[in-house]
Amino acid sequence: MRDFRMRWIKLDNLEEAKRAITEIGTDSVGVGQMAGKSLGRAIKVENVPLPIAHILKQEMLSVGGDAAVHRDVIVNKVDATDVLLLGTVSQFGHFAQKILAQPFGLKELGHQLKVALKGLEPPQERTLDCRGRELVLGKRTLVMGILNVTPDSFSDGGKYVDLKDALSQAERLIAEGADLLDIGGESTRPGIVPISAEEEWSRLEPVLKELIPRISVPVSIDTYKAEVAEKALVAGAHIINDIWGLQGDPEMIRVVGKYHAPVIVMHNQEGISQQLMGDMTAFFRRSIQLAEENGLSGDEIIIDPGIGFGKTREQDLEVMSRLDEFRLLGHPILLATSRKRMIGNILNLPVDQRVEGTIATSVVGVAAGVDMVRVHDVLANRRAIDMSDAIYRKLRGRNFAGA
Repeated sequence: MRDFRMRWIKLDNLEEAKRAITEIGTDSVGVGQMAGKSLGRAIKVENVPLPIAHILKQEMLSVGGDAAVHRDVIVNKVDATDVLLLGTVSQFGHFAQKILAQPFGLKELGHQLKVALKGLEPPQERTLDCRGRELVLGKRTLVMGILNVTPDSFSDGGKYVDLKDALSQAERLIAEGADLLDIGGESTRPGIVPISAEEEWSRLEPVLKELIPRISVPVSIDTYKAEVAEKALVAGAHIINDIWGLQGDPEMIRVVGKYHAPVIVMHNQEGISQQLMGDMTAFFRRSIQLAEENGLSGDEIIIDPGIGFGKTREQDLEVMSRLDEFRLLGHPILLATSRKRMIGNILNLPVDQRVEGTIATSVVGVAAGVDMVRVHDVLANRRAIDMSDAIYRKLRGRNFAGA
């Protein structure tokens, strides 16, 4: 009996599909025609009005795909429904073009769909200008080192309140492989009593004044107060990291727009969401819109899923398992899980014993395609990330024939 040596080839994006078909010996025209047919996608659109749901269903069927809708749509007994669009990359490409010409606001959906399809492809190497200092995105997963100059942060509070200690730690983090630093002057752990902008700035100012001229990597400021952000940017900071995603302090978006500073928009909320992923996506779209309306675009807007903020442990785990879904937004992703409560609860470990748990989440992030991880323990995470990058960013991308 002949051994046909059948095996499954995992194809996640067009680049992999083209490489696999080329390996067969197919001509270039055939590669272009078939690559998009090999990749199935499922994209959910929530709370779609009934007339639009009918259009989406018809248009997906017309290109050879399909759309799952509520059973009562066909008899017009619902006002709105979630729609799960099902098709190949090629079919979605045709579908997006068709709905761009449709009424009822479907042009915007067509644009979002094009961004989503692009976000599912491997990132291209590019440079982000952070107010004069550069970060290379798409080549490897970047590591953001954490420096808290606070007396009460959950993990390292009180360790670096002295200027000399703060500067020494910053230089240590860079030596261990940090591509950028995130400096915080106020703890954001649960139950903390907020401090004034004046007190927060009094902690940050001496460190920034001494540190920025001494190092070459970009400095991010972890603050949700526009007054602090503006003073930090005037002092030479390069990025603003806002735990309220530009939706807390109404002046924050004016500040980042005025100084054209890249901004990290983190998901946060009061209470617990019952439709987590959909609510998070809507939150991010609002943050992105605010940033774009004030002059920022593309890689200048970085999204952070906000592990540990406004979520249960189970929801944190759900977000971790679905990180790659945020790539559909078309912006870089930052993952910040270092030593967090989720890890402590699962492993039943105190803060100072959560390094391995943090490394595990960093590896999950690399596999999901995040662009940066924010960590306290730079050296250990840098090594794990470099190894993971070799597997997920390089091996499948360059040596497919030997897979």
